[in-house]
Amino acid sequence: MGEPEAARRGLRFAYVAGVTPGKWIRRWEERMPDVPLQSFMSDDGQQLAVLRNGSADLSFVRLPVEREGLSVIPLYEEQPVVVAPKGHEISVFEEVAFDDLSEETFLDPAELGGAESALQVVASGAGLLILPMSVARHFNVKDTVARRLTGVPGTEIALAWPADATDEVIEEFIGIVRGRTAQSSRQPSANQEKPKKAPKPDRRGTGGAKKPAVAQRYAPNPDKGRGRGSRKKGKR
Repeated sequence: MGEPEAARRGLRFAYVAGVTPGKWIRRWEERMPDVPLQSFMSDDGQQLAVLRNGSADLSFVRLPVEREGLSVIPLYEEQPVVVAPKGHEISVFEEVAFDDLSEETFLDPAELGGAESALQVVASGAGLLILPMSVARHFNVKDTVARRLTGVPGTEIALAWPADATDEVIEEFIGIVRGRTAQSSRQPSANQEKPKKAPKPDRRGTGGAKKPAVAQRYAPNPDKGRGRGSRKKGKR
């Protein structure tokens, strides 16, 4: 019999800025210690390219994406924020409504080479930027301030992989990401046949021999068993 599928390969996944995969990595290492796991961050513009060119088996992506040929599982929604240069009037608020910023100039991160570059432009005072809170915190560019933004839809993180590449290893990772326990019947690792334990040796010995009598260490008490009214020797 050959090795199980999980033992013959590792697993690689990519993730966009703002995703923190540490908890999934720890769970994988606990449950699948024999299967190497590699991860790396990709730009939003490359979040699907890493799947197409084979550099990753799965990718945590920010929706929307082109789903043709992919399996995609939405995971959670991100809180949007507005980022402004330090000292901007939004600094005095904890939350800002989009309608209150109608006179502001907004920058497009895609046109500026990505979120990190766009944040540097915001710091220069050229305009404001709308980003997921997790992304703004990840890059944390000096001389900018971010506040929760209402009145705009939030972005959504999903897990994507080539539809024709699903196997037990990928299914195991999907289950971990979705919060399935190690004992879940939907986890491939829970359904693998576990080796039977060898029976414990019989410590009772053979032949039914009785244990040797232990020598009595003290003389018997002559008054034992006489009852409550018994007199001690020498007393009348």
